[in-house]
Amino acid sequence: MTLSSLTPRPLIAGNWKMNGLAESLDEAHAIVAGLDASPAAARVAICPPATLLHRLSQALEGSSVLSGGQDCHVKTSGAHTGDIAASMLIDAGASLVILGHSERRVDHDETSALVAAKVEAALAAGLEPIICVGESLEQREAGAALEVVTTQVRESLPGSLAGQAFSVAYEPIWAIGT
Repeated sequence: MTLSSLTPRPLIAGNWKMNGLAESLDEAHAIVAGLDASPAAARVAICPPATLLHRLSQALEGSSVLSGGQDCHVKTSGAHTGDIAASMLIDAGASLVILGHSERRVDHDETSALVAAKVEAALAAGLEPIICVGESLEQREAGAALEVVTTQVRESLPGSLAGQAFSVAYEPIWAIGT
């Protein structure tokens, strides 16, 4: 085993957010076609809306591009209208899931403690979580960016991640859409 085999490859994930209809799958085909056939220096993933996840996963079969969900519930099933369990994402073909995105933290009042519970649910189901962190413009201008991000990372990770694959995505809130 070499040191390079122990070094994780970076992950480049495209979050389609609440965008895309069936014709958007053509864009996924173009992404796959544009990638070099040789082993990439980075892993590439596409995280479409839940309505496209299964079809996208099928379209990506045989390619090196991964598919992922945009969120999951902490529960495995139940009366949670509009939510999706981690096992459902796997059933739709996902291997990753975005958790703690700033839009969910703000729009749905998601706390880092809830994100940590979702990370546990994702790992238990066999998904690799992409844990999102980032500061607002106000926090940045106040010189609190490092403290905010450090706290988010610490509080969004469950107690033990030994041997578990996960990624941390830093996306400052002030940079979204710029």
